[in-house]
Amino acid sequence: MRAVAAFIVFTWHFNVVNDGHLAAPSNYFLSVLTEGHTGVALFMALSGYLFAKLLDGKNIVYTSFIWNRFLRLAPLLLLVICIVGVQRVVAGGDIFDYTKSIMAGVIKPSLPNGGWSITAEFHFYLMLPVLLFLTSKWKYSLFLVLMAAIITRTILHQKLGQVQILSYLTIIGRVDQFVLGILAYQFREYFTGKHLLVFFSGLMFVAYFWYFDYLGGFYRNQSYPSPSPVWIVMPTIEGLFYALMIAWYDNSFKHSTGKVSRFFALIGTYSYSIYLLHFFIVFQLANVINNHIIELTNIYLVLLFSILGFLCMVPIGYLSYRFIEMPFLKFRTRYIVAENDSLQAVEIRNESNIVEGKTGEEA
Repeated sequence: MRAVAAFIVFTWHFNVVNDGHLAAPSNYFLSVLTEGHTGVALFMALSGYLFAKLLDGKNIVYTSFIWNRFLRLAPLLLLVICIVGVQRVVAGGDIFDYTKSIMAGVIKPSLPNGGWSITAEFHFYLMLPVLLFLTSKWKYSLFLVLMAAIITRTILHQKLGQVQILSYLTIIGRVDQFVLGILAYQFREYFTGKHLLVFFSGLMFVAYFWYFDYLGGFYRNQSYPSPSPVWIVMPTIEGLFYALMIAWYDNSFKHSTGKVSRFFALIGTYSYSIYLLHFFIVFQLANVINNHIIELTNIYLVLLFSILGFLCMVPIGYLSYRFIEMPFLKFRTRYIVAENDSLQAVEIRNESNIVEGKTGEEA
């Protein structure tokens, strides 16, 4: 799932047809790729689902939980921030303004290379104990949180005239996807084996994105940011489908541990690295191919070369994970309060496998 999400985002950035993200809709079934910003929503729904799965019914040492997430996310993010800072200085940019934007990134969506999504995820971690407490008291409580988020965006849209920025870049919109991921785990038995439900939901989701693309998509739905009220419900629509798909996928099959499955699992393990680092490569790669090898005149050529470019990111992701991220993971501490040491060992191992995307023999 993480591999799919990373590929959707990579392909969106790789697309240079008709001036990049501004491409008109072509193939009905590829609309999710021509509007590939939706891959971030899949990441968010996954986070909600996986942490609900990991922490359901557990007692948590919250400071240790935050510390572990910091160790997982911060090393590569800090390196990316430094690299972008050096690039800014070399290009003659104002390092003082850049530093201010980085400091503001704790609250605002101002971190580079898609780092704004890490800010949104961090805000989710701050909310997580409350969300889990609510679900433990009343299974349907998070539906009220969902309604409150939609009402908040509706009010903000009325006041500001647009809500695209807040819906896409901040927890004000992304909370829907985290919450729906948690709900998908809580109600997972309703999605087990529901193949037709997922199939027709997928058709409706693709149809929605085709029409959204037809209206102008992310950048040309009147303007950017868009005044369209669609952004009030966009996070909810994305979260609903992705949460449904995740719960169905996780509970309806006996998952393979063969070579192909292990390869996709490895891409999922490196997806965080691929996500933050592909910004340094993807735009230049697409332009080199388009200008010097073959003109990328349609989405099919984009898809072909995007697959090749994405596969080239896998060894880069491995090197990042192995030498930048993994060394810090040894400093993680136990945050699940278990009955005895042996159970704690099982829990921390399961946490590592779930969060890093490992499966079967690899785990």
